[in-house]
Amino acid sequence: MSCDQDAETRHILDCFRDRLKRLVQVEPLLDLLHFLEPDRKDRIKAKFREEGNISAAALLLDEIIHSKNCEQGWSRELITALETVGCKHAAKYVLNSPPEPTEEAENDSCVRLIDLLQLTLVNMKTADMCAHCRALGLLTLEDQENILKLTENQGNIGGARLLLKRLVKNEAGWFSKFLQALEDTEHHELVRERRGEPCNEDEAMSVETVEEGEQSCSETMPVLPPVLSANSSLLSEDLDSSVDSSGLGACADNEEVDMYKEGEEEDLTEDDDPSEERKRDIVLRDYQMEVARPALEEKNIIICLPTGSGKTRVAVYITKEHLERRKQMGQPGKVVVLVNKVPLVEQHYKAEFGRFLKHQYSVERVSGASQLKISFPQIMEQNDIIICTAQILENSLAKAKNGDEDGIKLSQFTLMVIDECHHTKKGGVYNHIMIRYLKQKHQNQLLKKQEKSPVALPQILGLTASPGVGGAMSQQRAEEHILQICANLDAFTIKTKTFEEEEAKTPYKRIARAEERKEDPFGDVIKKIMDEIHEQADLKPLCEPGTQNYEQWVVQKEQNAAKEENQKVRVCAEHLRQYNEALYQSNTIRMSDAFRFLNKYHNEELKTKSSPDEEGTVTITDTERFLFTLFKDNKAKLQELMGKPQYENNNLAQLKTNILKEFSTRERARGIIFTRTRLSAIALCQWIQENPKFDEVGVSASYLIGGGDQSVVKPMTAAEQKDVLNKFRDGQINLLIATTVAEEGLDIAECNFVIRYCLVTNEIAMIQARGRGRAEDSSYTLVAEAGSGVAERESVNEYREKMMSKAIAKVCKMNRADYEKKIREFQMQAIMEEKVKIKKKLQKGMMKEPPSKISLSCRQCSVFVCSGEDIEKIENMHHVNVTPQFSELFIVRENASLQERLLDYETNGVIACKNCGLQWGSMMLYKSIECPCLHIKNFVVTYGSKKKTFSKWSELPIKFPAFDYTQHADLLVEDSGEEEDMETD
Repeated sequence: MSCDQDAETRHILDCFRDRLKRLVQVEPLLDLLHFLEPDRKDRIKAKFREEGNISAAALLLDEIIHSKNCEQGWSRELITALETVGCKHAAKYVLNSPPEPTEEAENDSCVRLIDLLQLTLVNMKTADMCAHCRALGLLTLEDQENILKLTENQGNIGGARLLLKRLVKNEAGWFSKFLQALEDTEHHELVRERRGEPCNEDEAMSVETVEEGEQSCSETMPVLPPVLSANSSLLSEDLDSSVDSSGLGACADNEEVDMYKEGEEEDLTEDDDPSEERKRDIVLRDYQMEVARPALEEKNIIICLPTGSGKTRVAVYITKEHLERRKQMGQPGKVVVLVNKVPLVEQHYKAEFGRFLKHQYSVERVSGASQLKISFPQIMEQNDIIICTAQILENSLAKAKNGDEDGIKLSQFTLMVIDECHHTKKGGVYNHIMIRYLKQKHQNQLLKKQEKSPVALPQILGLTASPGVGGAMSQQRAEEHILQICANLDAFTIKTKTFEEEEAKTPYKRIARAEERKEDPFGDVIKKIMDEIHEQADLKPLCEPGTQNYEQWVVQKEQNAAKEENQKVRVCAEHLRQYNEALYQSNTIRMSDAFRFLNKYHNEELKTKSSPDEEGTVTITDTERFLFTLFKDNKAKLQELMGKPQYENNNLAQLKTNILKEFSTRERARGIIFTRTRLSAIALCQWIQENPKFDEVGVSASYLIGGGDQSVVKPMTAAEQKDVLNKFRDGQINLLIATTVAEEGLDIAECNFVIRYCLVTNEIAMIQARGRGRAEDSSYTLVAEAGSGVAERESVNEYREKMMSKAIAKVCKMNRADYEKKIREFQMQAIMEEKVKIKKKLQKGMMKEPPSKISLSCRQCSVFVCSGEDIEKIENMHHVNVTPQFSELFIVRENASLQERLLDYETNGVIACKNCGLQWGSMMLYKSIECPCLHIKNFVVTYGSKKKTFSKWSELPIKFPAFDYTQHADLLVEDSGEEEDMETD
């Protein structure tokens, strides 16, 4: 062919682009196109893997249309390749010999018909149909091999779907051959259904009913025209007017089929098609099917796959197959999906389980953030699939154990999916649930021996990217850790996959070491202040300020001083803790950020010493006056030093270099920086936003932090987190600065660089963070100061990761008898430990003292607060004191950080000691009654002759009475009645 003919072919490809992208088989075709360069082929193959055949075909056509380097004669090669791989219909378009419009419309109608009725067609005998279609020239040898392989891996239905997708790519006339193949393989009912011939009187009546009722919605199969022969000229509008276009019993919308309208119509050839019908197909890759296989055989397993490799999609597929199998057997199916973070409930619902299964099954999500007005047992009863936080299930299981009607039992579920299952370990809520499971399993073995019916238990499916090694220092300990996780989840096996392409995608890793600070006058001033406080309180620290060890030492000093009522040491220790945090900040973020932190702390402390509404004067002790004056005297010096950039830490400079490099060398950079604290995440974000250098290279940054209200920084709500993640996914934000909340579970768009900034935890967190860099040519960088030990700890994590991989491989290869013996040993040990724990708890419960045995005093000023007799519990959780005497001891301030609204109560403000200003708890409005809620960590508890501090109320061996709402409501009514009488008088 001449150059003119090549140019004409480009024009033809452009004209028929939207038609051709649905007719081309990309994967086999690429092997025969030698005029395309290898890198262009790689791009197309990557598109095929990520987005499917239609998107890849569109990219292939664009590459050819816009390419200037194709060698002469490429168009002849393209046509020959299309004919060779069985895309003869596409070849005719390329040759500019498309079918006649009526023939094309009829063919489109046949494609539409197959698409609409595939719900019954997928039940064909796939292997037989494949052989006959091959004999009739509808399939190539490669097509046949692929269909049979898929049938073997995914079952008859999976193979049938691929066969149908391949059939519709044939040139016009394929439909009559397809009907012939159905006849030859004795699919007589399917043939009659394709032709619209009723199989019995009931079906004939349903045809008449629809004709008379003018398209009334039907719950039966879609009704066809009376006759559809192989040669009938059935136009698309005729088809749409007589066939239910949803294929699922919904009324037709009479949409006209337009094969040239891009991306809006339903299409049999693409799994990721925008139509809802296509989105419901779950197609697993070979490695995904391989790891899922034991679960499909109803075995308990752990699936261990890297972040981004589709673990959750595998779980959705297993869930679907599980419910379908139960339905076929005439048995009820009930699936619970457990997660360990509230945002994951909504994520799994929208992106996975709800998206793929809600058209067929009822799916509901429940978490502490959802405000459903019905009980959890009712939700469970009314739905097939429940996605919830593990704590909600554990609470309901505990209620059932205590005989509460609102409780549920594990036996009510048939499948339990546990996300991030490496958290199934001692003390974790996942493990509490699994201990219940293991105890019942052990009990079932005894019941079988007694020839009694065992209690049903759900199948278990655990998902993780990294089970870790549990701090193991040797390979043997690492193997024991993996076996322990398997035992905790009662796993038949742990399934994993190490594949070369995933290893190739592993981000390039580097350690960026920042030089040690030569001068730190800002830090020296803070250390000088700390030394003066040490001298004032007669404290002799055993470790260097600015370290984790110092933090632990000063916390212990504060606790001891509170018990001893040594207010001088207690308040000094509290201030030292803040200065220690400022030292850490000055080594990771700007000096100005560290100064703002200290300044804000002192301003807020001063505010607590002033009483609102002039209710009285809050006492300021001599020690507090010394501390406030000390900061005030050094404030100007700190402000002066923070304005000198030459004294900033070198970590920031190293981070800046790395960010600028990523955004300057990549066409579209998208990354995450992980940092230790919420404060540093916000400060780093501000630093980036205020620096014009970052703006010049196109950096658009935002921070992502956790939702728990447990630090000096206001937490992010679930809605705020979702908004940031959506903007990151859409490209409005291209750099996230996040705490570890983003390491695990959350659905975050692919990144091409990940930076861990002065942060090292364990091998699980390292793997999770690194897994966020899933895009091609991604990088993983650790920024750390030389000599800080961070880089060395990262090397230990890398070593442990290798230990983990070896341990998993060793466990997978264990002799079955040895494996089961080990699992039994670990499980019996867990059951025995639980029994001992329950026994101790019962003894502790029996030993629980009456509330009169304790009294509370302010942790800061030691003033007496109340007796334990004044405290009551709301919903077995909130400890309140509503006595008139107590109301005289505190002041109420606005809750500046957060207002939390739940179902029956809300927190309006904080309560603080009227004497010293220490925050004691929150003011809670419970069913219109104001209830001061006490936080035990803010008090010293006098227990007999001993003084103790506690972090949780559950640590106290005291049984408090339940809050008597009726009694308190009556008292309030009486009081308001007396006030009204006085006004009347």
